[in-house]
Amino acid sequence: MRESVLLALIHIFAIISTVNPGGITSRGKKILRGYLRRYLNRELEEEYFSLFENNLEFYSNELKNIDRSELDDENSLITFQITNICRQIKKGLFLEERMIVFLQLLEFTFEDGQISQQESNIIDIVARTFNINQEEYNNAYSFMIGRQLDQVTPDDILVVESDNPQHRTAVGYKNYNLWKHLYIRGFRGALYVLHIKSTGALIMTYDGPLPLYFKGRDIISCRPYLLERGVNIKGPGIEPVYYSRVYKAFLINDLRQKVVFEGHNIEFSFKNSDNGIKPMNFRLESGNLVGIMGGSGVGKTTLLNILHGKLKPDKGNIYINGYDLYEENDKLKGLVGYVPQDDLLLEELTVFQNLYFNARLCFGDYTEEQLNDLVMKILDDLELADIRDLQVGDLLNKQVSGGQRKRLNIGLELMREPAVLFVDEPTSGLSSRDSGNVMDLLKKQALAGKLVITNIHQPSSDILKLFDRLWILDKGGYMIYDGDPVEALVYFKTETSQANAAESECPACGNIDTDDILQIVEVKTIDNEGHPGKERQVSPSEWYEKYSRKMMPRLQGPPAKNPLPPSNFKVPSRIYQIRTFIKRNYLRKIADRQYVLLNLLEAPLLAFILGYLSKYTVDSHYTFSDNKNYPVFLFMGVVVALFLGLMVSAEEIFRDRKILIREKFLNISRLSYLISKINYLFILSAIQSFLFVLVSSMVLEIRGMFLQQWLILFTTACYGNLLGLNISAGMRNVVSIYILIPLILVPQLLLGGAMIKFDDLHRSLTNKEYVPVLGDLMATRWAYEAVMVEGFKSNKQNRYVFKYNLEIEQNNYYKDELIRNLRSEVIDFVLQRKGKDPEELIRQKLAILNYHVRQLARLSGQQAGNWTEWLTYENFNQRAADTVNRFFDKVRDYFVSENSRYFRLKLEAEKEMISRTGNIKPSELASVYNNSRLSDIVLNQYGILDERKYIVNRDHFVQKSTPVYMKPLSRYGRAHFFAPYKQIGNIRIDTLIFNTAAIWIMTAVFFITLYYNLLFRFIQNLEKQGFPFLRRFGRHLIEWQK
Repeated sequence: MRESVLLALIHIFAIISTVNPGGITSRGKKILRGYLRRYLNRELEEEYFSLFENNLEFYSNELKNIDRSELDDENSLITFQITNICRQIKKGLFLEERMIVFLQLLEFTFEDGQISQQESNIIDIVARTFNINQEEYNNAYSFMIGRQLDQVTPDDILVVESDNPQHRTAVGYKNYNLWKHLYIRGFRGALYVLHIKSTGALIMTYDGPLPLYFKGRDIISCRPYLLERGVNIKGPGIEPVYYSRVYKAFLINDLRQKVVFEGHNIEFSFKNSDNGIKPMNFRLESGNLVGIMGGSGVGKTTLLNILHGKLKPDKGNIYINGYDLYEENDKLKGLVGYVPQDDLLLEELTVFQNLYFNARLCFGDYTEEQLNDLVMKILDDLELADIRDLQVGDLLNKQVSGGQRKRLNIGLELMREPAVLFVDEPTSGLSSRDSGNVMDLLKKQALAGKLVITNIHQPSSDILKLFDRLWILDKGGYMIYDGDPVEALVYFKTETSQANAAESECPACGNIDTDDILQIVEVKTIDNEGHPGKERQVSPSEWYEKYSRKMMPRLQGPPAKNPLPPSNFKVPSRIYQIRTFIKRNYLRKIADRQYVLLNLLEAPLLAFILGYLSKYTVDSHYTFSDNKNYPVFLFMGVVVALFLGLMVSAEEIFRDRKILIREKFLNISRLSYLISKINYLFILSAIQSFLFVLVSSMVLEIRGMFLQQWLILFTTACYGNLLGLNISAGMRNVVSIYILIPLILVPQLLLGGAMIKFDDLHRSLTNKEYVPVLGDLMATRWAYEAVMVEGFKSNKQNRYVFKYNLEIEQNNYYKDELIRNLRSEVIDFVLQRKGKDPEELIRQKLAILNYHVRQLARLSGQQAGNWTEWLTYENFNQRAADTVNRFFDKVRDYFVSENSRYFRLKLEAEKEMISRTGNIKPSELASVYNNSRLSDIVLNQYGILDERKYIVNRDHFVQKSTPVYMKPLSRYGRAHFFAPYKQIGNIRIDTLIFNTAAIWIMTAVFFITLYYNLLFRFIQNLEKQGFPFLRRFGRHLIEWQK
């Protein structure tokens, strides 16, 4: 009995004794002691009897001058004073406790078999003050005092009697056929039970010859008793009367459509292990709270995962109303709920928002008003309405208690009204009070018609009594018990032949020591010296054999299919899901002010720091054109964009991994979730890139490049976003994420084209003509090239004349460099060295000549003629050389003519530029818009050694001078570094457009890998192939997803 109830009773008992004309007699004190002894041990009995005497003295003084004969008058002074006292008592009692006080008051006053008028008057005052329902008052009074059972509402009374009609003694009552009945094998007499609807309390009285007992105490015939939750009634030769069966008998009419949950020959084994779940059968019905109990590592969670469909058993089937859980899962949508042990809460959101967004994802056809009404109802049911606007918080910033968090977790599933609810370790890490509140909530769900199955490691006595059925697992996944929880201790004591086998509860307090159950199951053998041995007295397989023989149901064939309960669960459309995820995501971010502030300030602060440090001045005077650190700043800007993109996304999915498991269980679209994440990250990256470019442009006085630089940095950051999301989806912990980030960034730094020239890489990696493939895989290479080329060709000085300079410089290379080198390095060399140097070298020279003759013929439109047949090792001579030189002269004349035309066009463009810029001279434009160091780099002014502007690559020369003015040779998009454009077929694509598109294509590829979780699958496949050096690393990646 709870202390608050007992204290209230002591006060009221003292009042009754005070108003009685004869006061408290010795018999009255004896009755009180006997009553207290029924519920308390000796020490507490003395303590509360002393408290009674103190209260008796207090009320004797308070009420000594009143007329006790006025108790019948509701307006009398004594009635008023007693009512005031009862009101004070009422303030500290919940509704359930008030009813218990009232019922216990009736029980106490009738302890001696009679009730005085004064006691009756006090009972009426208590009933009025406590707002006891009149019907329930009449039922309780008739049942407990007058034993006028026919006066009790028929729906509120149950009679427990024999399964043999000849031994039924209650048939004489006129309402007998209207009562509820529970038939027990071997029972004699009749046990009457009254149900108090408002609180669920049960009152019993027995009329019969059997020596029944409960909580270790005898039941006296015809005396009323409060039947506490989880208490079973026992007697010699009879089947126990289980509290759960009695209580559910009153609710049977209120249960919704029945659900039958069956498992036929379920068996599961882990690979390379004997652990798993050994063959078992079960049959459960709705309205039951089932507990799965056992020591650590026996397979409780594994069994729960099998039961709710996460793991498929190796053998056997699980059915809900005849529908296979695995083969017909689509027909069972919304009927199964699962609450894992870990929190599934969004810590940045409030209690209300957690439920609201869960509702949006579960009820696609609900209006906004319906969603809000549903959430408020759940909050009221969970008793969380008063904290609805509190942020849930994390472990370091708790604003919601552990018990409230657990109830909120359960509420996420209860919202869907699942017919079968699985809860993993609902009391783990909670205080005893919070554990009781959570288990009370689960019990209410069972009593409301759900089937609730939960695993629990070590329940208290009160929690154990809440279960309607208990399963106990032993090591190796052996089921060893399936039955009433209170009788579990009796079963194991009986099987091990213990002396007090019939005793399941403590005689003094009525508690069950749940430790005793596992201690009996796991008791060790004793060696000759009296020490515990290593072996158990009863092995798991022996316990399992007993269970199989005595408890496991025999189920044959698939069960018949019965109608499934209706479900209001409906997954919304993908568009609606995306909107929901986006709104939820933004609310989460906004709720974390520190996160928002850091992300908004980080980019401009880095821009200021980089800009300030790289602001090179000459003679204390700064001009943009003289800033030789500007190219380094641009590359660092690209790296910063990539880094910021990675950092803001690296934990996005990792933080939601548990929630994703639940949303996958609900068949929520992964695509919708990912799109919402990308939407937020791209917007954040756009803002960060904008702020970075804005601040850096102000610090370094960069003009005319804002949009281009923003586009490049934004594109790079988005690439980093998707790369980070892939990492976030694949890693098990934060440490692994931040270990992997440097492995990604370092190659991006080295192969970005700024730190090491691509021609200077290891010879196995470099390609002298194009950027090597390894470089093309780096986003920094595309971004850095784009920002450098765009900074040169699109600045205000060059944008009008660049296309003409491109043609002029390219023609200059052909007429001045290429033709000159072909004459000196090939034609003259072959004529002089043929027959002297190795034939292979000569043939290579002639191959170079053939290649460039064809190239120049194509570019100039000059027909080469049949003399190209002379350009072989066998046929090349002075005549062939003269013919080639005449051809070169014509080609050179063509390029000279073309340059003259382009020079005229360039002069016209420069005039137009001057007119548009307000007559500013080109030299002045250069100091403001054109950076000299950037120009030197893209023109390769520092890379031409010994004035060589080309290198030999097998059968042709490769231009190395003025790369930004060099046209790419490939028609498949490949090009040298700092190419002015890329070419696909006959289409020329500007470097800015092509490079940003290349990064976006890589970003799209990362989206595909993210959607299909290919990083995880790749590592998992490596694990399966048995690569020992990757085994540990792979576990970090995939453990949480298994």
